[in-house]
Amino acid sequence: MSMLTFLLFVLGLVSLIVGAECLVRGASRLAAAMGVSPLVVGLTVVAFGTSTPELAVSVQAAWSAKGDLSLGNVVGSNVFNVLLILGISAVITPLAVARQLLRLDVPVMIAVSVLTLLLGLDGAIGRLDGALFVTGMLVYTGWLIRTSRREVAADAAVSTSDTTRTPGSAGRLLADVALILLGLALLVLGSRWLVQGAVAAATALGVSQLVIGLTVVAAGTSLPEVAASIAAAVRGERDIAVGNVVGSNIFNLLLVLGLSSLVTSGGIRVSPAAIGFDIPVMIAAAVACLPVFYTGGTISRWEGALFLAYYVLYTAYLVMHATHYAALPAFQAAMLWYVIPLTAVTLVVSVWQYARRGRAEQHN
Repeated sequence: MSMLTFLLFVLGLVSLIVGAECLVRGASRLAAAMGVSPLVVGLTVVAFGTSTPELAVSVQAAWSAKGDLSLGNVVGSNVFNVLLILGISAVITPLAVARQLLRLDVPVMIAVSVLTLLLGLDGAIGRLDGALFVTGMLVYTGWLIRTSRREVAADAAVSTSDTTRTPGSAGRLLADVALILLGLALLVLGSRWLVQGAVAAATALGVSQLVIGLTVVAAGTSLPEVAASIAAAVRGERDIAVGNVVGSNIFNLLLVLGLSSLVTSGGIRVSPAAIGFDIPVMIAAAVACLPVFYTGGTISRWEGALFLAYYVLYTAYLVMHATHYAALPAFQAAMLWYVIPLTAVTLVVSVWQYARRGRAEQHN
């Protein structure tokens, strides 16, 4: 890797992180001024803002006819968000899970993940598929905003002091808009530099664009989610930490992948490797959230450590597969016949024990 490639990559990451921070701050202030509830802010403004690097990188990659990098970034970011970000956040402190996440948002995340697999079975996420995804994003966001406004209206019946915009805020409004525009500009520049650096690195190392997208680019563009969720966990805003991850994953699939497929004439190519392994891993990570979130309405430290361990194993598999490591068959056998079944049994037992305790408390 040349020094120029390395500098492009680093500058791209820095620009993405700073741009996302500017965008999130500006958008969060505007949302607060409009009286949007904290949970919806986590699911929309914070989640969408921290996912703008994925949007910028994937659309730029798709526009440059690098569809594997675009798809790999989305799928890898979603796996990264659930396994690594939730894992680290839960290890720091057990995370509370809002009831709405279990009833609506996590099932939506699972359904969209499965839909991505089904639509990709023909080898591509086409423009019609992308239009369906973008429409779904608009419907989902509209539902969240409508629900939030109902909650704000209900709160306003008791007290309107928290939801009324203070007069004389035109200057702050302009500052927030300027901050959003600055963030968008940095994201565009950062995405261009990051894609150029990643493709050059993939060519130099002999690694496929899909693997680079699933690992390095996915981790880099997910750094804003890391910062937001960890900060929320440390500050005790645990529902925001979880909402940020779930909302980001839904945004990545519906809007990022949807728009990426719309900007290319043939859509986003879906390779057999993505169909056979990477997208199923993303679905499995999404499905794993249901039993983990269900048990006590929290993500405990041991569950967070389990997520972290699986992300390490997933990354190890990608590296071994890309380098044709000799121990890969043994690794696959151990995962298929021992680690995954043991984890499934553990989660089923945890859910059963929690449900049993709940029934016992009802009888008492």
